[in-house]
Order: sequence, then C-alpha cells, then structure tokens
Amino acid sequence: MTNERIHNFNAGPAALPPEVLRQAASELENFNGTGMSIMEHSHRGESYESVHYETIETVKRLLGISDAYDVLLLQGGASLQFAMLPYNLLSPSRKANYILTGSWSEKAKKEADHLGETYSGASGKEDHYKRIPDFETIDTTVDDAYIHLTSNNTIYGTAWQDFSRLSEWEAPVVADMSSDLFSRPLPVENFDLIYAGAQKNIGPSGVTLVIISKTLLEKTKTIAREVPAIMRYHTHAEKASLYNTPPTFAVYMMRNTLRWIEANGGLQAMEARNREKAGRLYDAIDESDGFYRGHAHPSSRSNMNVTFTLPSEELTEQFLEDAKEREFSGLNGHRSVGGCRASIYNAVSLESCEALRDFMVSFQKKHR
Repeated sequence: MTNERIHNFNAGPAALPPEVLRQAASELENFNGTGMSIMEHSHRGESYESVHYETIETVKRLLGISDAYDVLLLQGGASLQFAMLPYNLLSPSRKANYILTGSWSEKAKKEADHLGETYSGASGKEDHYKRIPDFETIDTTVDDAYIHLTSNNTIYGTAWQDFSRLSEWEAPVVADMSSDLFSRPLPVENFDLIYAGAQKNIGPSGVTLVIISKTLLEKTKTIAREVPAIMRYHTHAEKASLYNTPPTFAVYMMRNTLRWIEANGGLQAMEARNREKAGRLYDAIDESDGFYRGHAHPSSRSNMNVTFTLPSEELTEQFLEDAKEREFSGLNGHRSVGGCRASIYNAVSLESCEALRDFMVSFQKKHR
C-alpha cells in the first residue's frame, strides 16, 4: 500500500485530474458555504441546479454544439444506450446498421437485435479487430434507421481517425464515444446522436452524456410512443434531464472535470497532449524490434488505449508483476486480446506515460 498517487492506467473507471479530486475533497462536507455536501442537496434546489446547467453549458461550449442539438445527462452508462437507441429510433419498417469494430459495437448490435432488424455494413472481426474499416468499404443506405459506430475501441486499441466524411451518409449517424469524447475536437454537426459514459475522460461512473439533434429527437416521438417514459429521449429533453433524480455527485464531478479541460486549453490542447502521451508508448513498441507487438494496425491506433503483447505468456506475467511493484496499475490486457493495455485518458499525465515507456525499455533489455 502507498500514501502517494500511483500511475493509473485503468480502462474505466479511470484516472481523474488531481485538481478535481482535491476540489471535491475540500467541498465534500460544505459545498459553496451551504453547510451541506452537494450529495445532500435536493436536485430541485438552486445549489444543485446551478451545477447541472453549468455542466450542460460547458459541454456545449467545449464541443461547439449549436442550438440544433439537445444535451442530456442520463444514467445507466453506454449499456443502457444500447437499448434506448433501438427503442427510440428503430421502427418496424427499417433496419439499423451497426459498423462492427470491437466487442462494444457487437454488444450494441446484440441489444438492438432484441428489438428489431439489424445488419452490419462493415466488420473488422475477421482480422481480429485490428483496424477500422476503410470508409469506401462500408455499406449504408438512405433507408437505414440509423448507422451506429464506436469511435474508440478500448479492448483492441483502435480508433476512428477522421469523421469528416460521415456527412456523406444519408441516414442518421449515431456514435458511442464513451472512451474518447472530449479527448480531441469533434465535428458534432456530422452526427445525429452521440452518447458516452463519463468514466473515461469527463468524470466518474454514474452519469451518461447524450447529444441528440432536435430533428432526430422530433422523430423519436412517433417511434417511441409506446415505450416507457423513462426510456424516451424526449422525456428527458422536455425535463432538462431532471425527469428523475440525477446522479448529483457524478454531475458535479463532471462539471469540475470539464472546467479542468477548459482551463488547460480545451480540446485542441487535450488532443496535442494525448498524441504526445500515446507517441511515447508507440515509440517504445515500434523500436523494440518485435519484443512488443501492437495489436492495432498503425493506421487505426488509438490515443486512448495502447494495446500490445510480449513474446510469451510467461514474460507477460512477469511484466505485469514487475509493473505492479513499480506502482503501475491497470496494465492487464482484456481477456479477449491478452497481453497488456495502457489506457491513457485525459487525466493520465505525460510523466506517467514516460515512466511506463522507460519501464518498457528497461524490461526489454533485461529479458531479451
């Protein structure tokens, strides 16, 4: 055990900025001189509502979201969105198009399969999800109920590099951005709906961000009219995400994390910082002469999740054991890929990535 901060590479819930944690600690018992924690305030009261609406406005400001979209603060994580999407958007006369790039897009499609017809316009499964399909190879039609993609694949360490051509698709475009939203600038106008669990880049687990175009929101009124109220996007939009009791502390932490992003240069600065961090680790992989092998094809590499394997299971186990002794946490690879994974979301420091790089180099020298 240690009394110091360690190098946290967990995939989620993930690292939070130390400044945000210190602020939460200082305000935990007495928020803004009210004599109560934010967790104790009524979600109908002025103290919480100021946090709630500031969070929504900061989301809009950082992402440059126009008035053509609504921003919702929901619960249930991306997993609940896997069901809310087809409940609200998949009519009996249409099919939903899922672009398969990893386990999470597979799970999203499987959930939709319970509620209507789906198909896959592209899949990287045969190549063990090592790369994002080339845009020209993705099949879509104007009759698709919606086209769903997962922007960053935490398990496989791949990511969509460019969203500029999504505007060519004629059906609504939906994206699960749980693991890379707010890590880089984003052309929101090329999407009709974006959803993301907060526990990677923008806060703790418990709150889910949904960005939905008002045009698409209007369409859901017809498709989802028989759906329980709590599962309708329109319900939450009408009530400004206060239809039911929101996860007040998680929203408060999200607000503070968004403030931290803004104070540290916004999304352009986050992107530059994340590229530099990822570059340190990919250099260690590429310069290892095959000792470390990256899972993702270089053209599809994620700046959020760096996945790699070692020459043997024995060396992998030794690597993880030695890493733990040096106070690196969360480097185990997912069981479906094996090896190792470093999740380097916004709050992970460059110093932590450099420390991991140095450890990788020294471990390689010791075990060649």
